Amino acid sequence: MQKTLVIIGIAIIIIGLCWPYLAKLPIGRLPGDIIIGRPNMRIYIPITTMIIVSVALSVILWILRR
Repeated sequence: MQKTLVIIGIAIIIIGLCWPYLAKLPIGRLPGDIIIGRPNMRIYIPITTMIIVSVALSVILWILRR
C-alpha cells in the first residue's frame, strides 16, 4: 500500500509539472465531444476524449502487468 501511494504521489507531481504543456494538447476539444450551450448553462460531454484516455490507460496498465 505504501509503494502504491508513493507512486501515485510521484505521478501527481509529474502531471503537475507538465500541466502547462498538457493544457496545450487538443484533448478535450476533439470531434465527437458534445458541447451544449444555453444562455444560463453549458454542458460538456467528452465522449471521444474519454474513449482515448480509457484506451491509453488500458494499454499502459497492460504493459506494466507484463
